[in-house]
Amino acid sequence: MFDIDKWQEIFSTIKKNKLRTFLTGFSVAWGIFMLIILLGSGKGLQNGVETQFKQDAVNSIWLWPGQTSKTYKGYSLGRRIQFTNDDYDQINNKIDGVEEISARFFTRGSGTIAYKNEYGAFDIISCHPGYQKIENASMKEGRFVNDIDIFKYRKVTTIGLKVAEALFKEEDPIGKYLNVNGIPFMVVGVFTDPNERDMTRIYIPVSTAQRIFNGGNKLHRLTFTTNKSAEASEQLIADVRKDFAKRHHFDPEDDQAVFIHNTLKEFKQFQNLFAGIRIFVWIVGIGTIIAGIVGVSNIMMIVVKERTKEIGIRKAIGASPASIIGLVLLESILITSVAGYVGLVLGVGLLEVLSSAMESVPFIKDPQADFSVAIKATLLLIFSGAIAGFVPANRAARIKPIVALRDE
Repeated sequence: MFDIDKWQEIFSTIKKNKLRTFLTGFSVAWGIFMLIILLGSGKGLQNGVETQFKQDAVNSIWLWPGQTSKTYKGYSLGRRIQFTNDDYDQINNKIDGVEEISARFFTRGSGTIAYKNEYGAFDIISCHPGYQKIENASMKEGRFVNDIDIFKYRKVTTIGLKVAEALFKEEDPIGKYLNVNGIPFMVVGVFTDPNERDMTRIYIPVSTAQRIFNGGNKLHRLTFTTNKSAEASEQLIADVRKDFAKRHHFDPEDDQAVFIHNTLKEFKQFQNLFAGIRIFVWIVGIGTIIAGIVGVSNIMMIVVKERTKEIGIRKAIGASPASIIGLVLLESILITSVAGYVGLVLGVGLLEVLSSAMESVPFIKDPQADFSVAIKATLLLIFSGAIAGFVPANRAARIKPIVALRDE
């Protein structure tokens, strides 16, 4: 259908109109280039924020005690709320929608951890077994703190990979004893964590920490994950606050008595934000593409106008309307496809450079474009370029030869 003579004629036409062809192709390439950059940048920002969120469970809810800011049933304001083991049991056994749950008893910051002649200051975190999933920790070897450890007040610990590397070097830590603030704890596992700083922690049973550090039944923080939606989690929080208010004797409307952070709601808000950003990017990208399509259409109209007399000669010597239309379409498709491919390659190349240059930027991670979207956009441009060329070419092909030959 497209013989070599047609290709030679097309390249000859392009060569004679280099500036016009370049400007036409540039508008197409720029549209694809901008779409790729916008989509890639938006995806990189979304990846970065989601990575920050996913360092811990995104469906987690955190509670910590505060001070009352209102008087309530004879109780004065400014009274400190103290969590206890009963609060943990109440949420774990009585509140619907709770998946994993853990309490913490603070051991006052970093502690001196020693193994033989190696020493280091690492964070001592007392917790329940559910804290592993709340923190998204993965076991490299051994196991995490379990329920039997809690029940029997065992002196065991699960340590972060960096702690193991610092204290044990090449030695296998499982079964060895660490000296934690002067108390021996047996290592039962080594974990890794998406947050590199969290791998400088050691986890011990919360019951053991309460007993060793004279905590009684006191707790400093409660954390749990929920299987409810972001909207339903707000009602869950309201139920928890109401229950705590009843048992700790404070006004249920007193937000200062117990602080509650809903990670799930915050994560949902960010997802909605990025959905809006994606819509905005598509509006800008489609607008840029439409500008390229209009440019192709205008240029092809000029091309057909300039070649009206040539078309008349072709028809006079027997050329069919289909062959004339095909010639113009082939030129239009060639320009748009090559320009679209150039814009696609330049956009992807720039994103690769940005990805390498921004590895240390915490809120931008792996900016990349969806190739299926890019290819669809390129195909759309090619199709639009064909339509842009078809309309004026079809009109020229319908002109009678005698009228075309009179055209100046």
